[in-house]
Amino acid sequence: MTKRIFRSICFVAIAVFLASVALFLCVLYDYFGNVQQKGLKTQTQLAARGVENAGAAYLEGLDTKDCRITWIGADGEVLFDSEASAEEMENHLEREEIKEARETGYGESSRYSVTLMERTLYSAVGLKDGTVIRLSIAQNTLLTLLLGMSQPLLIIIVIAVALSFYLAYRLSKHITEPLNRLDLEDPLNNEGYDELSPLFRRIHAQQQQIKIQTEALRKKQEEFEAVTENMTEGILVLNTKGTILSINPAAAKLFDTTHACIGQHMLSVNRCVEMSELLSEMEKGLRAEKTIALKGRKYQLDISPVSEEEKVTGAVLLVLDVTEKERAEQMRREFTANVSHELKTPLQIIVGSAELLSNGIVKEEDRMGFYSRIQGEAQRMIRLVEDIIRLSHLDEGVVDQKWEDVDLFALADETVKALQAEAESARVSLRLAGETALVHGVPQLLQSIVVNLCDNAIKYNRVNGRVDVTVKPEKDSVILSVADTGIGIPREHQDRIFERFYRVDKSRSKELGGTGLGLSIVKHAARLHHAKIELDSAEGKGTAIALIFPAREVMNREKTYSRYGEVMVL
Repeated sequence: MTKRIFRSICFVAIAVFLASVALFLCVLYDYFGNVQQKGLKTQTQLAARGVENAGAAYLEGLDTKDCRITWIGADGEVLFDSEASAEEMENHLEREEIKEARETGYGESSRYSVTLMERTLYSAVGLKDGTVIRLSIAQNTLLTLLLGMSQPLLIIIVIAVALSFYLAYRLSKHITEPLNRLDLEDPLNNEGYDELSPLFRRIHAQQQQIKIQTEALRKKQEEFEAVTENMTEGILVLNTKGTILSINPAAAKLFDTTHACIGQHMLSVNRCVEMSELLSEMEKGLRAEKTIALKGRKYQLDISPVSEEEKVTGAVLLVLDVTEKERAEQMRREFTANVSHELKTPLQIIVGSAELLSNGIVKEEDRMGFYSRIQGEAQRMIRLVEDIIRLSHLDEGVVDQKWEDVDLFALADETVKALQAEAESARVSLRLAGETALVHGVPQLLQSIVVNLCDNAIKYNRVNGRVDVTVKPEKDSVILSVADTGIGIPREHQDRIFERFYRVDKSRSKELGGTGLGLSIVKHAARLHHAKIELDSAEGKGTAIALIFPAREVMNREKTYSRYGEVMVL
């Protein structure tokens, strides 16, 4: 702004100066021309009186170096000329000043010579005898005058321009100084030009509006960040070119990046084919979903374009962890297939045996064996159905069962006594050790935990083996441990033995009448009681499974356990 004011002032000052000089020269030139014309008139009148009194002799004695004297006869022929031969000169009867002098007694005119670049002034006086005396004088043109005065005029122009520059600089500084001192944070308190008051009021009103809008945006931003930063799902905001505009901590952790990725293209963070396909769909304004594998888990990518006035302005990319969902779906499919298979086998045996008996093919002495087999398979189906119902009941949270304080040692003692006959039949020693320990839970579920653990320890033991059941109270917990000297569990199977229908040795499990749901029931019941499971097993050396229950006081006080239902393989 200062430069523009400076240039404007300089231009105006120089233009005014040059216009003033030109006008002054024109006026001065015209003024001196009039003065010369008047002086020439006086000289012409004097010369006319001299010729009237003395005749041609008067003209011959005059000093005519400053002007030219011409005596024209009544017929227009030149009688005398101070600078040229009268005989060689043309007739002057038609000259403007001569005609005017003959008519009125005095005439004058001026003529411009392009060749000589000068103007000639003429003054003529008519005599009594009809002749005319004419004096002429040469006057330089304005351009010649300017050329003659070029040096002093140039000096004046340089001084004027320099002075204009200096004054323009000072004046522009003086004009802009109040503007440079303006306090735009508080425009109404500025002192300066009154003409700026409407501008200050408008700035103040706009600042108030901007503050309100900024505060509203800040609150929305804080709310958005508070929501997105605490989400376990990843959220990214992209523009139409796929550039990252915003990313929450969950997404940054998932893609192994930081907030420094803002401003980068999404494909520079993750270059998988699915991501490229999602961005292509987004550019078309279409919503799309893809599933990718990252860090050993499954994630669903859901991109939703953001449109404004039917034009795509960006997109929101939502990253959901669907590992557990897919795992649950897989387990459901496996559970359905396993149930169908487990029920189909005994049904086929029962149907086959019944057909043989009904057709009279079986001998009388063999009928009892078929009856016994039908009964065994039916009981196996009943146990399987009961276990499935029990698992379904556990999945629902057993809200209809009564919770109470239970002496886990007394419950384990009853279970051990009930299983002594089975243990003796398998030639396994079953013993209980420990002391009274109270836990808060459902007695039936706690008993199913002890029964299933002891039953497995007996079935998968060795001849003359041993099963040790221990109940031991600790400071904030109660530990139930069942250890055997059986065949053990191979390392590669230990992470899966608590899955439904999972068997390490399927043929042996079926021979022993197992349903494959016992340890799954144990895991679900432990989870409902906020208990942690620890497994320690080695192939050929036996297995030890410990359940760590929160003590009654801890359970009543906190109603939770930090790692409930978790299986730790030691």
